[in-house]
Amino acid sequence: MIAENIYEVKEKIKRKCAEVNRDISEIKLIAVSKNFGIEEIEEAFNEGVIDFGENRAQELDIKFSRLGNKITWHFIGNLQRNKVRFVVNSSDYIHSVDSLLIATEINKRAGLINKIQKVLLQVNTTNEETKSGLTDYNEIKDLANYCMDFPNIELIGLMTIGPLTDDINLIRKSFSQLRKIKNRLNADNININELSMGMTSDYEIAIEEGSTMLRIGSAIFGQRDYSTSWKEKL
Repeated sequence: MIAENIYEVKEKIKRKCAEVNRDISEIKLIAVSKNFGIEEIEEAFNEGVIDFGENRAQELDIKFSRLGNKITWHFIGNLQRNKVRFVVNSSDYIHSVDSLLIATEINKRAGLINKIQKVLLQVNTTNEETKSGLTDYNEIKDLANYCMDFPNIELIGLMTIGPLTDDINLIRKSFSQLRKIKNRLNADNININELSMGMTSDYEIAIEEGSTMLRIGSAIFGQRDYSTSWKEKL
């Protein structure tokens, strides 16, 4: 099933890129493997997927210890300061930096292991109180400048989570806003390229609005079963 799902997702990405005149090589497909086991990850990996996203620090740390560097790991969840050391040790990319406190800790932990940690700033483009992320442009710019100055952080882009709605216009507005913020930062001499936006329900809209990183879970792995702990599936 996973193999067929990956083929279908890749075909949809290919068609959408052709439709909006985008180069498919600009887009990274991240399989969101949270709450799935090693077997499912390896099956997706064998089908050519090398980027995987996790949103729990402990789950990422354990999967990294089993699968290691053959996989490119993305941490996409809310990050607490006391979990930064695990995430820096395991992840190639951290998508969810939304405070100077977290950025400072990432820089510190990365420095201890002589690593340059790639990060993205999380922006709340829907103004939903339940979602993490920066909202004010000046705060985004200030944090971006701090990250640019940190020796062990490489700021590469921005991340957002679209609204949970069937209203295409609201989804598009959310993604368009992130793209505009990226362009504004670039005009302010903060040069970033990546836009992490688009999940199973809205990734085709995200492609239209310039996404370079798609975080797709259920369209690849199927619906998650939360009746058992992820630890029982490893």
